[in-house]
Amino acid sequence: MSTPHYWDEARRELAARDPVLSKLATRYPGLAMGSRGDAFSTLARAIVGQQISVKAAQSVWDRLVTELAEMKPDRLGDADVARLRTCGLSGQKAVYLLDLAQRFSSGALDPGRWSGLDDEALIAELTQVKGIGRWTAEMFLIFYMARPDVLPLDDIGLQRAMSLHYNTGRPLSKLKMRRIGNGWAPWRSVATWYLWRSLDPLPVGT
Repeated sequence: MSTPHYWDEARRELAARDPVLSKLATRYPGLAMGSRGDAFSTLARAIVGQQISVKAAQSVWDRLVTELAEMKPDRLGDADVARLRTCGLSGQKAVYLLDLAQRFSSGALDPGRWSGLDDEALIAELTQVKGIGRWTAEMFLIFYMARPDVLPLDDIGLQRAMSLHYNTGRPLSKLKMRRIGNGWAPWRSVATWYLWRSLDPLPVGT
């Protein structure tokens, strides 16, 4: 995991603008998000991990990688639903993974193009994949693509942190969250990371 090149600039600007983020940036110095793995396996792992515990997801992932020998689109695409289910996947998730593999193999999803797409265009492309919703796409943009200005309004952790720090623990509407978040642009991913950190002592990652 590596620190994005813009991190120090973003941290300074956010700390200067926002008293909450100023305190958090002081509390968590030298920590930053980063990406690991390749785009295909990162998205496949996100699908595997949906709605199950981290421990269960790791177990299923390990069995899947062992079964396929290599986590590549063609290897996964050559499998069928029945074979994937022996690894502990639901039938639905098996279908989702096969759809993902097909899109990578056909070039419908091409990571080489993604740096030229803005955030919303990339989210729109990723959410065409079965089983990838907006939240999963936003996490991918933040952690894998290291995009600096993503504000995941549907994220429960961000909702909790913003209610605690900006509304004395009372829930905030997404409209109010967005208004607050607009003051963090173009560093909304970084602000989100610091707010996550205020709830969790462990680095946030995918």
